[in-house]
Amino acid sequence: MLFRLVVLLFSLNASPAFAQALSPAAPNPQTILVLGDSLSAAHGIAQNQGWVTLMAQRLAQQSPPWKVINVSISGETTSGGLSRLPALLAAHQPQWVLIELGANDGLRGLPLKIMRQNLQRMIELSQQRGAKVLLIGMMLPPNYGFTYTTPFTTMYQQLAEEYRLPLVPFLLDGVASEPSLMQYDGLHPNAAAQPIILENVWRVAAPLWREHAGTSPVM
Repeated sequence: MLFRLVVLLFSLNASPAFAQALSPAAPNPQTILVLGDSLSAAHGIAQNQGWVTLMAQRLAQQSPPWKVINVSISGETTSGGLSRLPALLAAHQPQWVLIELGANDGLRGLPLKIMRQNLQRMIELSQQRGAKVLLIGMMLPPNYGFTYTTPFTTMYQQLAEEYRLPLVPFLLDGVASEPSLMQYDGLHPNAAAQPIILENVWRVAAPLWREHAGTSPVM
């Protein structure tokens, strides 16, 4: 009887299923969803040069792993992002959502009230799904007029305060004012600008991700 028990225990331990059950489960990757426009979609440059790809490469060095899903589309508006977001949240179940939208709304002179409502709804949908939100702010060229550009910029700050969100004040800080870092259209940053843009995001995000995952993202 004792011999049979020993044989049974040995066979169970030798079983791959048994060994898998005993071994600690591999950690699920922390998922970051980037919902943006052409500034995050690497418009006019190679995809592997864009700041989102550079961020993904940096986060790939972490343990447990981080996964970056870039669903940014050139020309995207806040209304377009809002219409796509529910399906994206359901499909990817991210821990973090980076919202980088509004520039195209502003360039088209769309009402700020509608833009604000769209951003609010995206924030709320993400939070309802259990995701944390990082809001990325934008600014408009001064030729759009003080009465439009000032409330446009402060809207991001107000939303961050209202929902207690971390905020990147201006994605193109240190870039938009440097012609050598912009493409010929004067609106989109070139490849040389992408590491600077990443640092603008990383400066705000890295401490939050370190706290969220219990890891230390490389600086």
